Amino acid sequence: MIDQAGRLVADRFPDARAVLLAGSSAAGCATATSDLDLAVLVTDGGETYRETVRFEGRLAELFVHTEAGLAELFAADAASRRATMQSMYATGLLLADPYGAGARARARAETDLREGPPALDRATLETLRYGLTDQVDDLVDARDAVERLVVAGEVLRAAADLLCDHHRAWVGGGKWLPRRLLVADRELGAALLDGHRLVCGSGPVEPLAAAARRVLELVGGPLAEGYRRTWTGVVRRVV
Repeated sequence: MIDQAGRLVADRFPDARAVLLAGSSAAGCATATSDLDLAVLVTDGGETYRETVRFEGRLAELFVHTEAGLAELFAADAASRRATMQSMYATGLLLADPYGAGARARARAETDLREGPPALDRATLETLRYGLTDQVDDLVDARDAVERLVVAGEVLRAAADLLCDHHRAWVGGGKWLPRRLLVADRELGAALLDGHRLVCGSGPVEPLAAAARRVLELVGGPLAEGYRRTWTGVVRRVV
């Protein structure tokens, strides 16, 4: 797959300042259906964009950016507490770096990852605590099987977000949620994931609820009465 990635870059980005192969292909665990994840640094004046293409029968995710665009992406990914692009640059395989731009970007990514994400502001933290408190109650009270599954997913997501913030650890979505959660807290993260798995298998809800309550105790305890949020005229999704 490395050779295939090289041919794709030579075909589409012959003047690239740096090329990096990330994901399962770089880690050596790609399958026959895995896609290619490629970060491509182009010269200033070019575009910063993401595009999915098919090359020689294989899907490829292209993350194309100028150095200025990459700096903006790094800042946005740090603010979102996900560090997606930083992880790509820190762990990927440099295929081409004729000007050292890729190495510089990697060093910046590694620094960001070491420093960790910014802490949640107080209002967001309280909103998450309030939401998780309510969701745990809903989980315990749920009688409908479908509703129980949906609420269990919300409990896992909110608890993971709070636990990662407590440890100043990066958060993740999709398959990266359990990976980042276990990095943040191996023991309590595993308790959350095991509890969620039990609910998904039509098992008891209490192990997940108990793990979520432990997370709440770490971040100030359950929050119900006393919670207040002032309307600011702007709706922001809690990450």
